[in-house]
Amino acid sequence: MAPAILTGFLPLCMCMLLTSGFAEAGKLLVVPMDGSHWFTMRPVVEKLAHRGHEVVLVIPEVSWYLGSSFNLTVKTYSTSYTLENLNSEFQKFSDFHWKTQPRSLLHMLMNPSNKAFDYLFSHCKSLFEDTKLVKYLKESSFDAVFLDPFDMCGLIVAKYLSLPSVVFTRGVFCHYLEESTQCPIALSYVPRDFSGFSDVMTFGQRLWNHIRHLEERLFCHYLFKNVVEIASEVLQTPVTASDLFSQISIWLLRRDFVLNYPKPVMPNMVFIGGINCYEGKPLSKIQTILPRAVQDALCSPAFSGPILPALSSVSAP
Repeated sequence: MAPAILTGFLPLCMCMLLTSGFAEAGKLLVVPMDGSHWFTMRPVVEKLAHRGHEVVLVIPEVSWYLGSSFNLTVKTYSTSYTLENLNSEFQKFSDFHWKTQPRSLLHMLMNPSNKAFDYLFSHCKSLFEDTKLVKYLKESSFDAVFLDPFDMCGLIVAKYLSLPSVVFTRGVFCHYLEESTQCPIALSYVPRDFSGFSDVMTFGQRLWNHIRHLEERLFCHYLFKNVVEIASEVLQTPVTASDLFSQISIWLLRRDFVLNYPKPVMPNMVFIGGINCYEGKPLSKIQTILPRAVQDALCSPAFSGPILPALSSVSAP
């Protein structure tokens, strides 16, 4: 017969085990990026809410896709631009890049069609002008901020609220990823963005790779000039882009070895794969698209091996 102390202790243990999922749930503030970035981030946010986390989504009233939401608490704030303004400027931006493919980061940063970025960055100022929303964020006791760092508004919010930040991205422009994580920049075998080089470079290509990195150091601050000014105004202290990126706790990087070259990483950089896209539709069975002769050949005794079980589970559009 079990001692009395164990008889009373066992139900307590069972209650703790059964409620552990609820005990681990947290309160998460989500500051997303509009456009294709949201297509990939949205399923993650949905899954977090499904697992019992309290998720609060903060979005501007004017957006392409952020308005269509789901079972979440959604807080919106007004913007200084209209959807027509945003569409017009983004059309100019896309037309410029279709007609003139950027051959360097400098070429992309200095083009006259970057007003679309100014609109995207300016919405963060509108967020902090909404005093009622800011008060709500201060009083809500969030555990962390989950964000896309492209427009950097989430970084400003995390720094303003003094909260840990988890970013969800393929990377960031310029050198801020390596600089903020204190990660070595291996310029001799990791090509910079837009260089077109591989990880096997000639001496001349390595030299140009260093020059491209120098361009980033000299000109990248122009891209983030407006958002840094907003951050300095909101935080009431001079800040730089490096200050904002350096506070990030965890980098969830949607990268894959097929698309990116091996490079030094730090412990808070987690590679999760994936790209910016809509969630795929269910696929039909392979038998519906393979010619009958191919099906017969695959199923014949002359064709054997481990590929058969694999192909039986493969599906196609």
